[in-house]
Amino acid sequence: MTAPPPTPSMLRALPAEHGQRLMRIAREVSVPQGTRLFEEGFRADRFWIIRTGTVELDMHVPGRRAAVIERLGHNELIGWSWLFAPHVWHLGAQATTPVRAYEFDAAAVRAMCEEDPALGHSVAQWVGEVLAHRLRSARIRLLDLYAPYGSGSVV
Repeated sequence: MTAPPPTPSMLRALPAEHGQRLMRIAREVSVPQGTRLFEEGFRADRFWIIRTGTVELDMHVPGRRAAVIERLGHNELIGWSWLFAPHVWHLGAQATTPVRAYEFDAAAVRAMCEEDPALGHSVAQWVGEVLAHRLRSARIRLLDLYAPYGSGSVV
């Protein structure tokens, strides 16, 4: 499977001032291995930036086990559905190792973005890049799993 290039970390993607503002409302959390962070179809009310550990994003496939779409690690964003109405998770996520992360309250970040359009633009641009990356990853992974000859990518 050929993976798309990595997504930009929040602190590299956002102007320093915006990244610092967001980090002021971050909460450090520890997530035990095996914990489901969220499920497809449920309310998206927070997001995380991984400090250490690994999280798998998965997608419900009727009649089969959930398909793992992507593995996320250090400095990667967990969750983008919090930014776009109706604020419902499009994938599921599970910690495959113990995870330490920064957790952000989605409503607080959305309020900050509404109050400061420049911050809102930066966050939307960053999350949009992550979203585009995740869609490419999902397509490649699903082709590898279910297409007759895989994605056609060379390993």
